[in-house]
Amino acid sequence: MQHPAVPDLSHTHARPIHWVATATALAGVVALSSVLQPDAATAAQTAAPETKNAPAHGAPPDPAAVAFPLECGPVEAVVQKKAAGDLDGDGRPETVAVVHCDAPMGTPPDGVYVITRDADGGKPRVVATLVNPRDRRTVTDLAVRGGTVRATLLGYSTADVPSCCPDVTEDVKWQWENGAFVRDTPSQARTV
Repeated sequence: MQHPAVPDLSHTHARPIHWVATATALAGVVALSSVLQPDAATAAQTAAPETKNAPAHGAPPDPAAVAFPLECGPVEAVVQKKAAGDLDGDGRPETVAVVHCDAPMGTPPDGVYVITRDADGGKPRVVATLVNPRDRRTVTDLAVRGGTVRATLLGYSTADVPSCCPDVTEDVKWQWENGAFVRDTPSQARTV
């Protein structure tokens, strides 16, 4: 019985020194790549459709500069969506932000907040809560058009519905009227 010819590959067995050399080389590549990052992009960005009606004088407030009224415990608040436009007719844009706690599991409820800044360009701040996270809603769509905030909310018909499985969808809108945001539900809530 003949065995097929197999080359002697004893020289290819890795010894501990080979692994140390490989790990050192890999660490060097990772360290070098973190130092040699490309420059930040400088190309002009096209505005998203929901921000086209934002006035030219003044950038919308940045939600990253705001402390939201959320109790997140050990995790951070995360801005999930945002849209901007002049909501109160003062010529300066506001930002509407959908925010939730960055939970490691599940789908945390969203809060929807209106952010503005004073005419002097001061620090951005929350001036209105359109959806409170205690209401157990998830926002799937957000837009600002013509001074109106529009959103699609997923929710629950009863407290017995598990958080994983919202069974109600609402299309809602808010508009600034007489010093407050007034909610309107253009279509009836529908069961999913």
